Amino acid sequence: MFDSKSSYRQILKATSIFGGVQFFTILISIVRSKIIAVLLGPSGLGIATLLNSTIGLINGFTGVGLETSAVKRISEVNSDEDPEVLGKEVGILNRLLWITGLFGMCITIILSPWLSELLFDSDKYVIAIVWISAAVLFKQLSGGQMAVLQGLRKLNYLAKANLLGNLLGLIITIPLYYYWKIDAIAPAIVISSFTGLIFSWLYRRKTEIKIVKITSFESFSKGKELIRIGILLSLSGLLTTLSGYLLQLCISYNSGVTEVGYYNAGFAILNSYVGMIFTAMSTDYFPRLSSFSNDNNKMREIVNQQAYVGILLITPIVVVFLAFIPLIVSLLYSPKFYAIMPMLSWGIIGMLFRTVSWSMGFILLVKGESRVFVKTAIFFNAISLLINIGGYMLWGLEGLGIGFMIYFFIHFIGLKIITKRKYDFSFENKFYRIFLCSVGLSFAAFSVLAVSNFYLKYGLMGLIIIISLILTFAELNKKVDLKEILEKIRRK
Repeated sequence: MFDSKSSYRQILKATSIFGGVQFFTILISIVRSKIIAVLLGPSGLGIATLLNSTIGLINGFTGVGLETSAVKRISEVNSDEDPEVLGKEVGILNRLLWITGLFGMCITIILSPWLSELLFDSDKYVIAIVWISAAVLFKQLSGGQMAVLQGLRKLNYLAKANLLGNLLGLIITIPLYYYWKIDAIAPAIVISSFTGLIFSWLYRRKTEIKIVKITSFESFSKGKELIRIGILLSLSGLLTTLSGYLLQLCISYNSGVTEVGYYNAGFAILNSYVGMIFTAMSTDYFPRLSSFSNDNNKMREIVNQQAYVGILLITPIVVVFLAFIPLIVSLLYSPKFYAIMPMLSWGIIGMLFRTVSWSMGFILLVKGESRVFVKTAIFFNAISLLINIGGYMLWGLEGLGIGFMIYFFIHFIGLKIITKRKYDFSFENKFYRIFLCSVGLSFAAFSVLAVSNFYLKYGLMGLIIIISLILTFAELNKKVDLKEILEKIRRK
């Protein structure tokens, strides 16, 4: 058994280290989105969304999941403390990154005429798609370097590379958007991806790994397993990207790129801004869980701890978000985007269920059982696409938020059944008590949105926010002694 207090502190430490930098990264994303929203409007945001989604989809297909499998493999090799083996694994990874990145770049160029017609029903965006082919290569290379840092659990390097790459990319691209408006979208995407590559490479070099030179034949021979695991582990993300892509095409076909801009704005808030807590936690969680992939008891303990901390951290965020949705939308975008508020109100509730299912989902990821993983990935993504399309057809943007919430509830129940049957996983009773309290507080805040009296509405919201903060502080204090930590910080 782990030292429970030490383990909970490790979770909070990793979350705070990467979460702090992630916060500033999110601010950079907010500024970028704000600039696009103000200078280019919803249609410009829609065009940027479709181009970025194209990059993500092509990277998903041609990148063969190397980012994901590399984290798992590097964390396993690093635990053996053999520098030569580690150097050889990184050498193999680098060669595979270049091969898959160049392949993705060529595919993008070849498909550019077809993609322009598919996405925009016009051939005027062929040059823009050729431009972003370079971003496909840069993102593949930088993703591999970030994977090495994550596998080594070099959280400080990972956070700094992420922050500085995004910051420099923003500084360079702001003038482009100002002077060239929509024509700047594709070059700005390429520049941002290149600055990300520069800093990921610089910080990976700081690890001082002595890369072992290998032949191309040896790269393919020993890299087959890395590719096989990568394809397996990346399947879920690829299917998620594909279902999101199809949903955007459906929205664009029925309502135009402006509605796609609204969709992207709403889910950028949920998945990127609110979802940054998952990014922060997964940075340490994935490699830590991977190191115990063959021990179900230790895995159960780690997942319980991660889910417990996750639900305590997300609850105040959900409640505060519900209280200030109009202000948040106005700050992140502009009043032109108020149309997404009903979608956000429902969608933010889904983040509670997503937090729990996210914690369980890593069990399938580190186990790597192909049949189980493929079946669940196909099933859940098909359900997600059907629910979201159905919700949109019935209730428009608000229906997307309702669909988001329903899907993650189904995802939570489904993973609970699968992990129990396959790996005898279960949550402890104390987790369910906290989870029910969190759901109760969030639905209470959601219900208060219907109160018309301003003073009563925000009086009740304030009370719910205070209760959620007290709950989070009290429960975390039991696990890690927050008072002791705060006192140490004060003394420093």
